[in-house]
Amino acid sequence: MSTSAHHSADAARTDGTVTDRLVEANRRYAADFQDPGMDARPVLQVAVVACMDARLDLHDALGLELGDCHTIRNAGGVVTDDVIRSLTISQRALGTRSVILIHHTNCGLESITEDFRHELEDEVGQRPAWAVEAFRDVEQDVRQSMQRVRTSPFLPHRDDVRGFVFDVTKGVLREIDPAE
Repeated sequence: MSTSAHHSADAARTDGTVTDRLVEANRRYAADFQDPGMDARPVLQVAVVACMDARLDLHDALGLELGDCHTIRNAGGVVTDDVIRSLTISQRALGTRSVILIHHTNCGLESITEDFRHELEDEVGQRPAWAVEAFRDVEQDVRQSMQRVRTSPFLPHRDDVRGFVFDVTKGVLREIDPAE
């Protein structure tokens, strides 16, 4: 798999926009594509909630194949109302039973604050309806996210919820004890 580390900025300029390059990559992909014959239910009955950070290759890091899991990503990998919405659909309509939460070291949400919302309001004249969900302690934020899943009345399967911190320099997961 190629990554942006293998492409120069000049390639994007000479070959069109980044979106043009991705659409062209899809054309090549689709030319050899064969329907895998899967349905939307994850084979492993697991949903993974993780940060959107580009350094996390979840399928490779977890040994997952296409169709194994649902993947829900957002800034910080925090459990927001929209994550609960997705998990509820994943569990109630598509059969997942386990939830894995993955935050990571050196997360951008550790370097900003909720003041980000106020700055946006000053700039655009409207306050965002969402919270930034910034944090200072990644382990504590994993615990908070686990607690949000475990206490949601919308989720029927709350007993197999585990949280981890992925080290972006070593590639290893470290499990977080929810009780600490």
